[in-house]
Amino acid sequence: MTELDDFRREKDEFFRDDPRSPLTPRQRPSFHGLTYYPEIDALRIRARLDTDVDRDERIEMPTTTGDTQVYTRAGVVRFDIDDEPATVTLFASDDSPDLFVPFRDASSGKETYGAGRYLDVEPPGSDGMVELDFNLAYNPYCAYNPEYSCPIPPGENWLAVWIRAGERDFHGS
Repeated sequence: MTELDDFRREKDEFFRDDPRSPLTPRQRPSFHGLTYYPEIDALRIRARLDTDVDRDERIEMPTTTGDTQVYTRAGVVRFDIDDEPATVTLFASDDSPDLFVPFRDASSGKETYGAGRYLDVEPPGSDGMVELDFNLAYNPYCAYNPEYSCPIPPGENWLAVWIRAGERDFHGS
């Protein structure tokens, strides 16, 4: 088993057994695990975080329940997927030391959750580099339970490329 396999197994156990799971009581008895894409090394991207952005602008992201959550831009990362260019903005918040990447891609609404998925990224090291591991892309909790309020990825993170990595769409009861 790989480290990613262990992570996914532990996440499935959390969803099935933990009282903090986002699954509803009705979903739990029939839950047999989340569906994932196979691990793809090429979708683990190490790149420079371009911090030449307006880092003071407050970005109010609407959520699935009509609220807003506030972030600031930490920077952008440019990369290629299957020889197609892509750019994502990484956001910072006062609630987490990690950077937040809410995104939609060409798989959204087809193979993955329609509203988009998320990535959590460690801040850059002294070399200015970050790792975007799309194998760890995950669905927001509102994909499992509409009671959760989840930020909707902003248009600047709507990618034309397919990101066939991480969690796939959830088809629970």
